[in-house]
Amino acid sequence: QVHLVESGGGTVQAGGSLSLICAASGRNFSLNVMGWYRQAPGKQRELVAIISHGGSTHYADSVKGRFTISRDNAKNTVYLQMKSLKPEDTAVYLCNVEELTSTGERDHWGQGTQVTVSS
Repeated sequence: QVHLVESGGGTVQAGGSLSLICAASGRNFSLNVMGWYRQAPGKQRELVAIISHGGSTHYADSVKGRFTISRDNAKNTVYLQMKSLKPEDTAVYLCNVEELTSTGERDHWGQGTQVTVSS
């Protein structure tokens, strides 16, 4: 079983920066895509950014040029650097990883970390 621990959320003023970290732990697992999603109150969960095992990235249009996703495969950790934050970035940010198993792919979610951007 893969266990995810997120850290780095908090409150920041508009224009500020925050970094999120998500570390995966467990026994004998292999991870494929890792990523970040977010969910604001009253809104659907949306993709923020994902990164493949090889380092290919994809961003939501709303965060392109402001957010940077990266990963350390040796540490099974994914990072999200967020700059030029806007009030509309306020949400619970959730880490997601895709585990490769003998029977297929399995998704795992972190517990979420709150990011609040004040105007």
